[in-house]
Amino acid sequence: MARHWADFQYEIYLNGMTGAVPRLPTDLSRLEELTEQRLGPGPVGYVAGSAGDGSTARANRAALERRRIVPRMLRDVRERDLSVEVLGRYLPAPVALAPVGVLSIMHPGAEPAAARAAAAQGVPFILSSASSTPMEEVAAAMGDAERWFQLYWSKDREVARSFLSRARAAGFSVLVVTLDTPLLAWRPRDLDRAYLPFLHGVGTANYFTDPAFLAGLAKPVQEDPNAAVMHFVNLFSDPGKTWPDLAFLREHWDGPIVLKGVLHPDDARLAADAGMDGVVVSNHGGRQVAGSAAAADALPRVAAAAGDRLAVLFDSGVRSGDDAFKALALGARAVLLGRPYVYGLGLDGQPGVEHVIRCLLAELDLTLALSGHATPATVGPADLEESAG
Repeated sequence: MARHWADFQYEIYLNGMTGAVPRLPTDLSRLEELTEQRLGPGPVGYVAGSAGDGSTARANRAALERRRIVPRMLRDVRERDLSVEVLGRYLPAPVALAPVGVLSIMHPGAEPAAARAAAAQGVPFILSSASSTPMEEVAAAMGDAERWFQLYWSKDREVARSFLSRARAAGFSVLVVTLDTPLLAWRPRDLDRAYLPFLHGVGTANYFTDPAFLAGLAKPVQEDPNAAVMHFVNLFSDPGKTWPDLAFLREHWDGPIVLKGVLHPDDARLAADAGMDGVVVSNHGGRQVAGSAAAADALPRVAAAAGDRLAVLFDSGVRSGDDAFKALALGARAVLLGRPYVYGLGLDGQPGVEHVIRCLLAELDLTLALSGHATPATVGPADLEESAG
């Protein structure tokens, strides 16, 4: 039974009959400013900040805004079905929550609150390796809902192997491997405040509960937390990894593997050649390479290179239902939503995340219908035009 996501607007209007209005804006682009006003500058800067002067984040938005939707008329859109099959999974809509680390800096409910919100709406939750809650606790909060695990590929093979084993045991079905963070980028908003939560042991929960990680410590974490943090820093990522190393992941993960951070079509071809199942076209929301290509500009070329060999997903810059529509038209099978749901979490916990998901999907449903589509499957490049500037 297809969900009628657009009905959320009537729910809002009917609630208004009793004087109730939404606790958060329904224009999700307004959430960042509200979060800036209400939360501390360190946490807000960590989430909202970007590499360099923010040019890549701005380019992500500009690339989506430059593309305009061309609606078609007199098509039957009474019954709409936003469901898609991605990586062998049935999803009620072409949206998942992107992996974002250290959510406890935004709200005490942290990852479990966001995960429960995703589960309640039926969209996959992608848990970051750098979460502030151990993966087993997040899985328990979700019941049997669809959940994927994002891997920061550690220098320590045993830690990486242990993470994969734990994630599989906890019911995470898809592995999302972030490739664009072999080093932490130059991020002035964090640097100017010398704010890095990991150095305070925040965002390290999966490591500090991992037997392979703990085996590398001379003393338990609580006896020498500084040594544990330094051990984490030393093995967190590995700039020496190359394409042949993907065989290790394939050997230790029996489900779909998706590579996140792909912007070049040749990297999509290499991913397919290596037996991967998908790629996420992403520049980490502008957080890794200042001056990088905009993700939406890279998407059509990567999708063409992937062909039918890979599932192509997209993130970086999605703030609305029409952004999601544009990403689908440019070749994505599904989109990952990042910062907006984190702002929703920071402002209103689990209900805030649910509000963000429902707003985005209601707007996507309406945008599809009003553009002449009853399903994402019929959306393509012909539905967009590119404006000058």
